Amino acid sequence: MKNEAAEHYFAAKPKSKTHLGMVRTHLRERYFEFLTASGVFSKNRIDPGTRLLIESMILPEEGTVLDLGCGYGAIGITAASLNPKLQVYLVDVNERAVWLARQNAKRNHIKNVKIKRGFLYAPVKNLKFDAILTNPPVSAGLETLTRIINEAPEHLKPDGTFQIVVRSKIGGKRFIHLLAEAFNNVKILARKSGYRVFITKTKKHGIQTLK
Repeated sequence: MKNEAAEHYFAAKPKSKTHLGMVRTHLRERYFEFLTASGVFSKNRIDPGTRLLIESMILPEEGTVLDLGCGYGAIGITAASLNPKLQVYLVDVNERAVWLARQNAKRNHIKNVKIKRGFLYAPVKNLKFDAILTNPPVSAGLETLTRIINEAPEHLKPDGTFQIVVRSKIGGKRFIHLLAEAFNNVKILARKSGYRVFITKTKKHGIQTLK
């Protein structure tokens, strides 16, 4: 399930030489510039899964949001740009990704973010969020993915949402099952180009699926 590239960007300290790049793009009808680098996921473009999550994500009117596994920060920075009332936390285990996310927050004039380095929820273990957004490191293995989902409820406020994008051929029924077990509900928020965005909400009862 793992491959060299995936282990690279999920590593805490990438071993490759740093080759910087730049992605210029529009997300939610806003222009962004993202500094990227080797050793970080999707350094040449906003990948289709990330773009689908960004274009479909549902943000609270106020409160706190977590971008888990933020990479160079596209999801969290876009969320913070769309709603300045939010406090958006960006977390990644990859030290190069965290450095890039900090540079990109400055580059895009985003101030309502806090960027932290660490594994999964450890850097924000004492916080609860109104929404958690993630394009997870699928190639890191099922154990890591399961932890991301199973530990999400304890980091959400009542009525908080967990929104995750996965490739349909990799996720599909497996993710519906994992999400339903953790939250008792799951529905498909968006689908495109072989990706699906699932959304779940705390304090619901019964399994709800949209096909």
